[in-house]
Amino acid sequence: MRDVAAVRADFPILSREVNGNPLVYLDNGASAQKPRAVLDAVIRAYSEEYSNVHRGLHHLSSVSTENYEAVRGKIAKFLGAPSEDGIVYTTGTTMGINLVAYGWAMPRFGAGDEIVLSVMEHHANIVPWHFLRERLGVVLKWVEPDANGDLPADRIAEAIGPATRLVAITHLSNVLGTVVDVKAVCSAARKRGVPVLVDGSQAAVHLPVDLSDIGCDFYAVTGHKLYGPSASGAIWISAERMAEMRPFMGGGDMIREVRRDSVAYNDPPMKFEAGTPGIVQQIGFGAAIDYIEGLGMPWIMEHERRLRDYARSRLDGLNWLNTQGRSADKAAIFSFTIDGAAHAHDISTVLDRKGVAVRAGHHCAQPLMDHLGTPATCRASFGLYNTEGEVDALVEALELCHDLFS
Repeated sequence: MRDVAAVRADFPILSREVNGNPLVYLDNGASAQKPRAVLDAVIRAYSEEYSNVHRGLHHLSSVSTENYEAVRGKIAKFLGAPSEDGIVYTTGTTMGINLVAYGWAMPRFGAGDEIVLSVMEHHANIVPWHFLRERLGVVLKWVEPDANGDLPADRIAEAIGPATRLVAITHLSNVLGTVVDVKAVCSAARKRGVPVLVDGSQAAVHLPVDLSDIGCDFYAVTGHKLYGPSASGAIWISAERMAEMRPFMGGGDMIREVRRDSVAYNDPPMKFEAGTPGIVQQIGFGAAIDYIEGLGMPWIMEHERRLRDYARSRLDGLNWLNTQGRSADKAAIFSFTIDGAAHAHDISTVLDRKGVAVRAGHHCAQPLMDHLGTPATCRASFGLYNTEGEVDALVEALELCHDLFS
């Protein structure tokens, strides 16, 4: 059995205090903290090995290129991708989905074509499709979760019609923690010849991902939620879809040859990676994947399952707390409001006085907030370094908040 205290010791920031209280960091759904291994990798990359990658022939460029490109294989292995050739580096999921919208969908879709979405999607998996609605006349077709916050695959399958050109779906809701059976979604869509894009930002942190088994066409992840640096990430694209894509950003690295009257593009995935990349960010992302795999996803899942169950039992004991989403199979993510309390921002401010960091607002999921009938919630999202003692600290801070507002 791994020692959670030893894991916490790997994260320097967790030893600090906020407002005179030990930091209780429960904002992992927005961005996770970084272990020493990632911080060391970033510092080393800048202080000992930094140079631009690829065409440089000197030693530092060779070292930097080797370390940078090695991450592609780590991401592919972590996601269970058939090949690292399908891994395109991005600054995160937002960039990955926009790459698909501009490079694959925009030249292929037209007025009346449909994209099936759920109301649980993060704005990153909504706004790019609104661009196509505004500019091409594409129709967005929405699927709602049930009363427990579950999103059964058959609901999505029923929304697929003759005009459907894409299903764009989250693997795990950043607000409710709901896990979507994306394998079943992909199976249903494939029978109708419809590609599927999966937003894996939250799922890849909490669940094992096996793209060879899921069967999607696109799968996007972001590094900063996976205990890596900001502005790191990737999207996996199937070979069939990649062959259909055109680059939407032009510049260095994505070209093979440039002439006055012509241009020849590089082979994928480089074809979709223009300009000087986030070299150090991706190296740090690779270090984060190494760290996660060192702990083991089975241990992470079991630890977070215990946290989820304990947090659910403690929060359910607060009869004035309104928790959104009651899915039995969910991640350790809890969104809530308090009876009689002011805005979620006020709740968050009070919790912060006790050193408890949560997210407050619409969580970049306004269609879901509309569906839930609330403008905003507070969200406590747990990670691999959180403890049952921190659940108790959250409950204590919530009781203080209730006393203040009642």
